[in-house]
Amino acid sequence: MSKVLVTGAAGFIGFHLSQRLLERGDTVVGIDNLNPYYDVSLKQDRLAQLQKQAGFSFYKLDLANREGMADLFAKESLALVVNLAAQAGVRYSLENPHAYVDSNLVGFTNILEGCRHSHIKHLVFASSSSVYGVNKKVPFSVQDNVDCPISLYAATKKANELMAHAYSHLYHIPMTGLRFFTVYGPWGRPDMALFLFTKAILEEKPINVFNSGNMQRDFTYIDDVVEGVVRAMDSIPQPENGESTKLEESSLVPYKLYNIGNNQPIQLLQLIEIIETCLGKKAIKNMLPMQPGDVPITYADVDDLIRDVGFKPNTPIEVGVERFVNWYRSYYQV
Repeated sequence: MSKVLVTGAAGFIGFHLSQRLLERGDTVVGIDNLNPYYDVSLKQDRLAQLQKQAGFSFYKLDLANREGMADLFAKESLALVVNLAAQAGVRYSLENPHAYVDSNLVGFTNILEGCRHSHIKHLVFASSSSVYGVNKKVPFSVQDNVDCPISLYAATKKANELMAHAYSHLYHIPMTGLRFFTVYGPWGRPDMALFLFTKAILEEKPINVFNSGNMQRDFTYIDDVVEGVVRAMDSIPQPENGESTKLEESSLVPYKLYNIGNNQPIQLLQLIEIIETCLGKKAIKNMLPMQPGDVPITYADVDDLIRDVGFKPNTPIEVGVERFVNWYRSYYQV
């Protein structure tokens, strides 16, 4: 049982992770700035669920607030940090780049500094499948070169990995980066395809289908993501003897990277068909070209995750979508 800082605790993954940690007896300190990138009431409702539980405390705080973050680390005797707070979204990064710099770069620096001064045992941080860009080799492996991001969001996530590696090397802080692949499920983000499609189909409005629906995504159910995060938290990287030239295999630094994906890409049109089946309604499709910053496929190689933490995401897309739709109908009383 540990005291864990979960940043982005009112967010989709942060909410589910906090619940899981509380259930197993950890004390959770949650922070979130409750920004209006999407419906704040959804964030507040997630937070209300957490605040009912013993062992959870909350600070409304922005990662970019250097003084506030330093005070938090000084006040709370934290053992572990899981950084899930970030400005998310590929398309929004085209409209508001400064939000990504403030949260994902300045904010992440404040996390790293907090870990350094508070002697944190392990930092686990969210990266993203977007770092792979238009990588033509599939499935995507953490050993692949990821030097060609095609969105600012992806570039900030790649930067987080490099910053974490530098701090891990300099200050011997164990750190683990997790590249998430299209996370979905109950309490999910309203800007994601599953949420947008479900809402529009129920309201009998057209859905925007980019790249004529020919994109493939490695949709990963939220419970699988949380299981992966928890197992990564409990598997603290250790420096080993020897030398390596690859960042991800650098044996002298207590640093690891893992993909957390379902290892089974689904075509967007297939996702739409599954949603239609669950809703008992047909979608009105507005076919559009590929959007800037989007990639044609994401596909996770999870061999390292299986080897090191003994887990492979495995929730079938049909099961996960049905659970989301049931939650959506209940939450919005549709």
